[in-house]
Amino acid sequence: MFLAAKVVASSEDIYTCGSSNFQFAGNFPYIVSTIILIIKIAVPILLIIFGMLDLGKAVVASKEDEIKKGQQLFIKRAISAVIVFFVIQVVQILVRFLAGNEPSIVQCFNCFVNGTVADNSCVAVDVE
Repeated sequence: MFLAAKVVASSEDIYTCGSSNFQFAGNFPYIVSTIILIIKIAVPILLIIFGMLDLGKAVVASKEDEIKKGQQLFIKRAISAVIVFFVIQVVQILVRFLAGNEPSIVQCFNCFVNGTVADNSCVAVDVE
């Protein structure tokens, strides 16, 4: 439902970010943002599931050493899941901070993270 609401330009349209010479097809930002979304959601869920499975195996084995190792592994995977989930937000903050007064850099970054060319972050160019 979230992905269906995005506006995607036709694949024949060519876009550029700000004043750069980097040109790309209109569906390229959509593909990149879909990959980012999958990473943001699927990786943390998988890390937590695998951690729960490891902890469950240790509890079923009923060995104190294995339970401690399973708990430590679960905590490490949970922390990793939180880090993976927030990495995009941290990168966005860093890009905004480092871009300073250059709005084209932030707009280009938003074009790929949000996956849409409809918000004027990406500019259509004439192909001759």
